[in-house]
Amino acid sequence: MIITRKAIPRRTFLRGLNVALALPLLDAMVPAIGKAAELVAKPAARFTAIYIPNGVAIDKWLPKTVGSDFQFSPTLEALTPFRNQVVMLSGLNQFEGRGLPGEGGGDHARASTTFLTGAHPTQTEGADLHAGISMDQIAARELGKHTELASLELSLDKVETLGACETGYSCAYMNTLAWRSPTQPVPMVNQPRAVFENLFGDSGSTDAKERLAQIRRNQSILDFANGEVKSLLKQLGSSDSSKVNEYLDAIRDVERRIQRAEEQAAAAALDDVLNAGTEV
Repeated sequence: MIITRKAIPRRTFLRGLNVALALPLLDAMVPAIGKAAELVAKPAARFTAIYIPNGVAIDKWLPKTVGSDFQFSPTLEALTPFRNQVVMLSGLNQFEGRGLPGEGGGDHARASTTFLTGAHPTQTEGADLHAGISMDQIAARELGKHTELASLELSLDKVETLGACETGYSCAYMNTLAWRSPTQPVPMVNQPRAVFENLFGDSGSTDAKERLAQIRRNQSILDFANGEVKSLLKQLGSSDSSKVNEYLDAIRDVERRIQRAEEQAAAAALDDVLNAGTEV
């Protein structure tokens, strides 16, 4: 048997039309021979920041003691099995989010902007925004060298229903947490379909009706890459084949749930839902 260093590249894709699926790390992606460190699977590092705009019940959140033997609070006790992987930090108050003399309101705009930048935002309702580079984007510059997408900015806020922003502050300060530069906020994505297509493919249209029509025409976005999937599986061992099939099944499940939600949304207008609770 001849052993070579040939292996499937870590950034292997399944491509089909406008679909591009990145594969999980497989055994076949590890070189056949080489240094021991090279043979160990090294998953890409990840950084996640989660913003809770309405805050938490502090007495139920903070541990009562400090040090390595601290006890988790009621809110965080679900993390107990992972305590050797958890570090609780305190003293991270963002004082730059407090208003300066003469600024008046704007607590929400300053809080969301300061959260990851540590910078006090310039008060303006115009385009002359100024804050700071957010820590997630600093991390993305390095971690993005090893991943297909440098970063994802996700939101549960429905921007269309936010109404007027705080007096004296541009809506951009409230509608994002991420800043690529002190003057360049990164838009947040709040549509599951848009997130899915960022990761796995693009319909080629932003029109809601066209998106729904395409969903109905195609059983799955994975069908576009079906031929390459079958070809790849023939090259893999049983362990890798199982891993790829589980990965693709998970993608299908996510897509199925998004399709079901979109079809339900198309069948019932928002006004009908709102008015249903006011009928007598």
